[in-house]
This record gives sequence, C-alpha cells and structure tokens, in this order.
Amino acid sequence: MLRRQMAEPVHEHNDGHADLLVVGGDVVTMNARREVLAGGTVAIAGNRILAVGRTSELRARHPGAAVLDATGTVVTPGLVNGHQHLTGDPLARSCIPDLLPPGASIFEWSVPLHAAHTEHDDDVSASLSALESLRYGVTTVVEAGTVAHPHRVAAAMARVGVRGTIGTWGWDIEQGPYAAPCDEVLDRQREVVEAHPPGGLVEGWVTLVGHDLASDELLAGAADLARELGTGMTMHISPTSSDPERYLARSGRRPLVHLRELGVLGPHLVLAHAVWLDDEEIAALLDTGTAVAYCPWAYMRLGQGVARMGRHAEIVERGGRVSLGCDASNAGDLADILRAAALAAALARDVRIDPERFGADTAFELATVAGAQAVGMGDRIGSIEPGKLADIVVHDTRNVTWTPRGDHALHLVWGTDGRTVRDVIVDGRIVLRDGHSTCIDEPSLFEAAAEAQASLLARAGISVPHRWPVVPAD
Repeated sequence: MLRRQMAEPVHEHNDGHADLLVVGGDVVTMNARREVLAGGTVAIAGNRILAVGRTSELRARHPGAAVLDATGTVVTPGLVNGHQHLTGDPLARSCIPDLLPPGASIFEWSVPLHAAHTEHDDDVSASLSALESLRYGVTTVVEAGTVAHPHRVAAAMARVGVRGTIGTWGWDIEQGPYAAPCDEVLDRQREVVEAHPPGGLVEGWVTLVGHDLASDELLAGAADLARELGTGMTMHISPTSSDPERYLARSGRRPLVHLRELGVLGPHLVLAHAVWLDDEEIAALLDTGTAVAYCPWAYMRLGQGVARMGRHAEIVERGGRVSLGCDASNAGDLADILRAAALAAALARDVRIDPERFGADTAFELATVAGAQAVGMGDRIGSIEPGKLADIVVHDTRNVTWTPRGDHALHLVWGTDGRTVRDVIVDGRIVLRDGHSTCIDEPSLFEAAAEAQASLLARAGISVPHRWPVVPAD
C-alpha cells in the first residue's frame, strides 16, 4: 500500500542544476517502496527527474530554478493509457448509437469514418484526443493504429505535448480502407517506425488492426519486423467470442495459441482486450511475456461479457503484464484512466465476490508503474524517481471530492477521477497549466473539431440519429 512519509533526504540523479521545481505537494512516487513524500519537491533538469526530496533542501540547492507551486496538492507520475484510438471516433463523439448489434459500431460507423478521414481530420482528431488525455492526467498514450495519416497524428501529439506511440492501419483483407497485400502493409509499418524511432516523444510501433483481419504471413511478418526494429507491436484480439470462433474455424486453434505457434507472441507485443481467453491462452500469454491493454469501460459499454469472461485480474495476480486503456470515444468514451482503474478493481472484486481482492493500490499501479512496464517503457516512465523522464501530474485537492483527505491510493482510485487534474508536465515541459493547454489555442481547436465533424459525417454518408427529438426554440 502507499505509505505517507515526511520527505526524506534528497536523492539526485546527477550533480546537474534543476530547471524546474514542483514544490510542496504530497509526492506519490510509485517507487519500489511506494513512498508518498508529504510536502515534498520534485526537481527537474531538462526532460529528466533530477531529484525527489525535502522542499527546503531542494530549494536551497537550486535557487535559480523556476517554481511550480504544488502546495497542498497531490503529485503523481503521469498516467499511462495502453490503448486509445486518437482518430475516427473522436470526431463522432456521442454520435454512434449505444444500442447496436455486435460489430455494427465498427463496420457501420468506425470503418466508414476512417475511410473518409482526410489528413486535416486526422490532425484535428488527434489534437483533440491528446488534449483530452492530458486533461485527465494521461501523459503516455499507445495509439490503437487505425489512422490513415500517421505522420500528421504524430505531429499533432507532439504539438499538444503528449508522449506516445503511433501506428498506421495494418491489414491485408480483401476489402477495407487502406487494405493492401502483406508486403505493402509491412513496408508501410517500417516507414512509420523509421520516421519515428524508438525513444522519442512519439515513437513508431508496428500496429495491426488484428482480430481475424490479417493473414498468418502478415501476423508473423509484423512480429519479426518489430523485433528487427527494436520497437513495440500492438493489435486487437478477442474482445468478444468472435475471434475465438473464427480462429478455431480457420486454424483449429484459439487465437493466442495460434499466435504462439506463429511466433507472434512475446514481450514486444501489447494485445488490446484479450477478454475471451481460455486456460491455454492465458498460459501462452504468461509464458511469452506478452502484455495486455485492458479497457474495462469499453467491454461494459458494448456488452461484450467482461464480467463473465474477463480474467485480467488473474493475469495480474499471476505476474502478467497489464496496462489500462480507454479504447475509443464511442466505446470507453472518456480517456480517463483513473475511472478505468476504479472499474478494473471493482470488476475483479465483484466477479469473485471477494472484497479483499485487488485493492486500489494495485489498480493505481496498472495506471502508472505497472502500465509503463506493460507497454515496454518501465525504464523511462511510470514513477517519480531520479533518472526517469519528467512526466508528472498535479491533482488539485481544493474541491469537494478531495475534502477531507484520506489514504492516497483510496482517494486516487475510489474517491476522485481525472477531472481534478490541474497541471501536467511531459518530458520536463509544462503542457497543461491550471487545466488549460500551454501549447495550443483550445478555442480554435474546438471550433475546428465542430467543423470537421459535419464535413466528415457528410463524406462518410452518415446521418446521426437522435434518441430525443431536437426541436428548434425559435
């Protein structure tokens, strides 16, 4: 559990000079001891955390540093979102009906929207999604890959100031937007990764649509490419019973067993969803070190059976790599990882009728240090420690949801959500201050998003139904 302690002596990464001090908050370090430094300070030099410790000591040591006053706040590591669609759905927020048969939200809505996306749409959509992520304290986003113009999306992410990965639409089915033969898809994947190499603020990943929408040749080739380039790979699998049924019909094996036989599984891979798994598939997942991005709100919202079939808590308890995700604007709806953490804990406890299982501390680990490890960035992000990248969130406690204050873990997971985020630092730069972007013109972005939505829906041939009649007042 998180422990509240007085700020300890300063621990520094090197003898450099701090550029920025985050002063006076309760620093939830998520270090190996899970210490909380009461009224502590974080010193930042460039894009790295230089030191964490006593406020008086660090202020005296770095008198010339800029100061971000965090007195009375709670300071946490930046949150990690292991699976988020940045394009397509965001420009159709709350337009896709919530009472649809399985698959309709994808093939009758999302696919046509993506097919009609322009470069400008991808830019606006990604900017909006990145800003929303930061507003909820999410500093690292694994983009789910359904983007037509990945370089525009990467540029938008960097401009808004969020860390993350970028991929492009990868599938070799017969029909579909941007479908292509295997070699062409792999060439497209290589080009994205080489343009955005590992270790940057936005890095390229090999990114397939997944499900049953790739040949064995593409699946194996994509995994080989990720290993060759030293980068990550992500794809969708088994949010419903459809993928197991299709894989069994096609290969006689369930999805993860088939992927293991192809050599696709491994520590390079983050599988989105993985809800409908059997014992052999979970063993394959654990044995190969394959990670899962768990998006509980999406499965609940879409009625996909996570309460009956999901075993993500078991995967965590058996040492598996799991991050949390929010999926899409018309599935998980909000890119609020704290909200996802609470639901993940609630489901784990309720399905076993076990109130002593999967506490708030475990859920918050999935949102930070464990989530960072799952997406292959545990050496860089996920905790507030000297040497880590300076991705930090300041939570404003001057509101009713933080009053009176309690245990930090309980409060972060059960007692509040991402709406109390005040300031966000990514890569050592303040990108959100007092709840507003320091990097972009928000009103102009909102106006552009409204205009893009109308144009996109018209091009996609989609008319938005309204549950309640909208009657002009004049």
